[in-house]
Amino acid sequence: MQRFKKNTIKMRLFVISASISGALAVLLGAFGAHALKNMISAEMLEVYKTGVQYHFYHTFALLFVGLIGYFQQSKTLKWSGWLFSAGIFLFSGSLYLLAVTGLKIIGIITPFGGLCFVAGWVCLGLHASKNFKSV
Repeated sequence: MQRFKKNTIKMRLFVISASISGALAVLLGAFGAHALKNMISAEMLEVYKTGVQYHFYHTFALLFVGLIGYFQQSKTLKWSGWLFSAGIFLFSGSLYLLAVTGLKIIGIITPFGGLCFVAGWVCLGLHASKNFKSV
């Protein structure tokens, strides 16, 4: 019972993180659409929008991981949540910085975030293949 409580607390962290991440994605999206619209080039605005788009997608993935975790815990599911979180920070965060600062060197970070996203999806799939019972 103690182990279940400990894992549930960790999964709750993913749901809370997804809630915060979702709110940030909305705020950053609105900031890009309104404040940045006339401040950066159209190309950099597209970069920024890509960051927001992937931020949203993986916020939902993080929420999904947290909700699944209330019913089924596994190391691969936990890794999935951490990888989605890291991916949001590295991928979307680097695109936000790139768009706002124009420093191309920041783009070096972006692929690492993308790899985190891919690894997060792989971990989620591994969890499902091992833990979801067929009907």
